Amino acid sequence: MRFHPAPGRLPAGRRVYAIGDVHGCDRQLAELHELVADDLKRRPCKLATLVHIGDYVDRGPDSAGVVRRIMQGSPAKGLSVVNLMGNHERTMLDALGGQRAAATDWLYSGGRPALESWGVDPESPAASWAEAIPAAEQHFLRKLELCHEEGGYFFAHAGVRPGISLHEQAAEDLLRIRHAFLTSEADYGAVVVHGHTPVRQGPEVYANRINIDTGAVFGRELTCLVLEEDRLAFMQA
Repeated sequence: MRFHPAPGRLPAGRRVYAIGDVHGCDRQLAELHELVADDLKRRPCKLATLVHIGDYVDRGPDSAGVVRRIMQGSPAKGLSVVNLMGNHERTMLDALGGQRAAATDWLYSGGRPALESWGVDPESPAASWAEAIPAAEQHFLRKLELCHEEGGYFFAHAGVRPGISLHEQAAEDLLRIRHAFLTSEADYGAVVVHGHTPVRQGPEVYANRINIDTGAVFGRELTCLVLEEDRLAFMQA
């Protein structure tokens, strides 16, 4: 793992591991969790946090396995965990809550393999889906955070809307924004770490944002960003 200068800073003694969009790629998530645990064992620090950036479900082979793995908690002793919500979790929950349009959107955006991973026939009536998915797992998804702040970094699934305070962002933007955020060179007061928009050439690092969605579900790597003091590195599986 090679470190490079970072656009933001964390206080001394603190470290953040941030994992990008998983989309049902449970095997790769398990490998990254092992890499994180090994790194923390080799290089202990005073305060370490693991942030999952959202989009655990849809498209990939084992959405249910990913949710259950994250529900197990920290993969390492002394490592706290923050789980953010992605737009795919939001759509899934809306579909399970009985919203017809959301059910259609969920099937279209990758919900079919997600349902199958829970043993549910995607052709079954949408009204029956919620009963087939464990209540504890639905409750876990409903309690996911929308954002997290750590030192000079702000973590959100999709990004933020330029011109609005980080603490006044709309949930819809934190979950789904793209163009207005991706094309902006604004100084947000913190470097935004996000996923949501997959990139082909590895993670992107700019002065105001870091994109860690490297498209694992499309046959590429799942990425974990490592932040400490004024430097960063990446681990991939």
